[in-house]
Amino acid sequence: MAFAAINSAAMHIPAIEEAFATAPSLKKRVYDAIGSTPQHTPLFEDLARHTSALLARTVKTTSLPLVPPPSEGPVVKKRKIQNGVAEELAQAPVNVKDDAPIQFYVQDVSFAIPQRKKLTLEVTAGYSYLRARNQTTKEVEFGVPMNRIRHALCLPVPEKTQKQFNFCIVPEFADGVTPPPEGMTAFEPMVFMIPDGPAKAAFDGSGQQVGNEAGDSGEALLRKILNQNLTTTSVVRPDERQFVSAMSEAHRKNEKAYHVKAFRGSKEGYLFLLSTGILFAFKKPLLFFSFDTIDSVSYTSVLQRTFNLNILARPNGGSGGAEGETQEFEFSMIDQADFDGIDAYIKRHGLQDASLAEARRAKKYNVNGGNKGEDGAPGAGDAGEEESELQKAQQELEDLEDEDEEDYDPGSDDGSDGSGSSSEEDSEDDDDEGVDEDDEAGSDGEEDLVKHELGSETEDVGHEKQ
Repeated sequence: MAFAAINSAAMHIPAIEEAFATAPSLKKRVYDAIGSTPQHTPLFEDLARHTSALLARTVKTTSLPLVPPPSEGPVVKKRKIQNGVAEELAQAPVNVKDDAPIQFYVQDVSFAIPQRKKLTLEVTAGYSYLRARNQTTKEVEFGVPMNRIRHALCLPVPEKTQKQFNFCIVPEFADGVTPPPEGMTAFEPMVFMIPDGPAKAAFDGSGQQVGNEAGDSGEALLRKILNQNLTTTSVVRPDERQFVSAMSEAHRKNEKAYHVKAFRGSKEGYLFLLSTGILFAFKKPLLFFSFDTIDSVSYTSVLQRTFNLNILARPNGGSGGAEGETQEFEFSMIDQADFDGIDAYIKRHGLQDASLAEARRAKKYNVNGGNKGEDGAPGAGDAGEEESELQKAQQELEDLEDEDEEDYDPGSDDGSDGSGSSSEEDSEDDDDEGVDEDDEAGSDGEEDLVKHELGSETEDVGHEKQ
């Protein structure tokens, strides 16, 4: 051991000196290990060179401005991770690959998330990135490595006169359900639009226009490029075997619709039921429920024309998480016309229906009750129909007023309590009762007077009839 220590002290390997210049104790341990096992010297040198390369990359990354000047673009946003610490979004490392060769790019692409602006969409070669470049400043605005993309979706944009496609890119830990582990940043999802038609602004790395030779549309060409570079998934499109809406496209009546309109709170969006999960888009926050994150699905507020869909989701399918970490997401005001299609989709994929769970029964309405008349029979035109919440509230108010009228007894207060005081209502009631008695007395008196005055004549008339 003494001989090894002497040799390690005399050693001087440039790669190790450079890599561990700021860590003397670690450098000494490396030299001690080499002295004990000299045959591992090439291995330690390779590790040292790799460490130096990583350090150089880190220095280059931190030397780049994370927040560009105001004239070059918007300020980088902040994100709150699970432990509440604000952290920069993981878009800056894309600049490290700024000099990477470009495999494919499309100009004038309209982005909706994470920024609303037109940018150049790029796919880099080799260790591929999908990124967006500012067309004025030529700076990379944001992006994500291809191997960090977990879901890539190509969806027709609803309610547009001209057919368009939205590409939704969902990186790891960006589905809105599974938060990133502590200390790890998550890339933001991306949503950008590609119009239907020829690829007029698509080019390869050399600047040559592509797509026209094969007759591919811009959407088909981009799907092909993405599928060539994605490592963990492939681009998913809607399939009528999974779900198709009972209503056609609003502005393109001859086309099928693959979405249903829904509200998340006060925010309007669209639900897409796909072969890999359920997406709520196209506004922030974008939510994607893959099948391994869905704990159960249920229906609430089932009314005559609309119903709500509740999804109970568990981060990453519950792996590594404690029981009770589920989140419930409610999507409201879904048209009843799509109920059968959604229910068939849920049953087809074996998603647990928790509509009749004990905790949810208080939210269920008596959809088979209907309005009833006084004899308990259904009212005209209401048989088999559900009451709306407004109708229920109105009916409860009317029932309450009826109960108050039934409980009121004007004769129960006989004034014998000796209080010596009476209300205006009592005096009015007494006056009304007095008037009734006088009227009755008056009517009896009038009958007697008529009989007295005309009695003889009525008798004569009676004799004549006989």
